[in-house]
Amino acid sequence: MGDNQGRQLASKWAKTAILLSHSSIAPHIPPTRRFTANNLRSMLDTHQMVVVKPVVGAGGHGVIKVTRDGDGYTYTYYSQMKRFASFAALVGSLNNQRKGRAYIIQKGIYLATVDGRPIDYRVKYVKTENGWVYRAIVGRIARKGLFVTNLCRGGTLVSAADGISRSLSSAQVGEKKRKMRELTVLSTNVLEAKYPGIGQLGFDYGIDKQGKIWIFEVNTRPQ
Repeated sequence: MGDNQGRQLASKWAKTAILLSHSSIAPHIPPTRRFTANNLRSMLDTHQMVVVKPVVGAGGHGVIKVTRDGDGYTYTYYSQMKRFASFAALVGSLNNQRKGRAYIIQKGIYLATVDGRPIDYRVKYVKTENGWVYRAIVGRIARKGLFVTNLCRGGTLVSAADGISRSLSSAQVGEKKRKMRELTVLSTNVLEAKYPGIGQLGFDYGIDKQGKIWIFEVNTRPQ
């Protein structure tokens, strides 16, 4: 693992650890562990569906959904699906994909959908002379057949209100947007106390089928 990758890993873990230390934020972070065969086995035993993704990467590249069912394992990468009868075969295939790079395993979340397509949300929060301001709160609907919502993979951009009303109900728009804003402010306060230089944050949120909000990732950029 190169130095840069090591730092990236440290910072991703460090950010997660900082957010987990706050009792109001922690319940909104999916359980996440480093990728090892043992961690994958125990995560699949606990959650049945997990997402395996590179520590360094963007645009949904390398993001793999792994599901355990009665008679084996299914792995989905973009629209390609593979089935494995044994855990060893699954790990072998994932290791071929990883090529030695650092990956993490995250509990899979069954996202609310629009016409069967998963939707998640991106909140951009930027520090200005007048304090922190929202630059965008948008929904991203996955292209049909995919579970990643990235626009470069054919995802569709909608307003957050439109996304929430189409995937849950219009009655929930106000409450869900308010909760995302509340988590954004809380998380920013916690992160800024630790990293005083940050000036731009990108929050990736998901809302599951039960309406619970999850924080998948916080992208930090210095001012």
